[in-house]
Amino acid sequence: MGSRLTRYAGAVTIIVALTWLLAAKQVEASTSWGNENNLTSYKCMLCYTVRPGDTLYKIARVHNVSLAKLMETNKLRDSLIRPGDVLLVPDRFSELPAVISRGGISREDLLLLARLIHAEARGESFTGQVAVGAVILNRLASPGFPKTIREVIFQKDNNVFQFSPVQDGSIYLEPDETAINAALEALAGRDPTNGALFFYNPHTATDRWIRTLPVVTRIGNHVFATKI
Repeated sequence: MGSRLTRYAGAVTIIVALTWLLAAKQVEASTSWGNENNLTSYKCMLCYTVRPGDTLYKIARVHNVSLAKLMETNKLRDSLIRPGDVLLVPDRFSELPAVISRGGISREDLLLLARLIHAEARGESFTGQVAVGAVILNRLASPGFPKTIREVIFQKDNNVFQFSPVQDGSIYLEPDETAINAALEALAGRDPTNGALFFYNPHTATDRWIRTLPVVTRIGNHVFATKI
């Protein structure tokens, strides 16, 4: 009888311990973003991925917004769109996805990524802003680059920052809602660049080396490239 009670007590202890550990993990997961800082408490504009056969007029009509507003929100100069482009549909709100595919990202990481996007690409289309964010995340997964968002953004090469907004201080501008949404789209796995590790504006870039890199794609005013 005593041995049975001992075994029973031991089993109960293990179950209680496992339950406590599981609860602790759940609390850690829910509070690692912070209560007020929880990403699922953010509201974001509805993101729509352009499909073959879509037109801006059709998208505007389906989502009950004006064509002019749709173009203004996405900083589009004309009605040309391509399959795979990501558009923000104004005035339509939805909860952020509870799970972001590139996990382990803190609120501070999100806002820093949004700040870089805002500083580098605030005059670009939404797709162009997502693309800039994707380059940062592609570097995280690539050998030879740091392994955190902060370290990638603040990385130096020969004592020169990799990204000009860090050098000139514009990285500290507050990001707008579009930049935050672009950061979230990139974190959710969207990559309009198909794996690019570099980007530059060919009209303003002074670095000759970066112009020698294989070009992956061009989006707006930016050229996106990869390693040789």
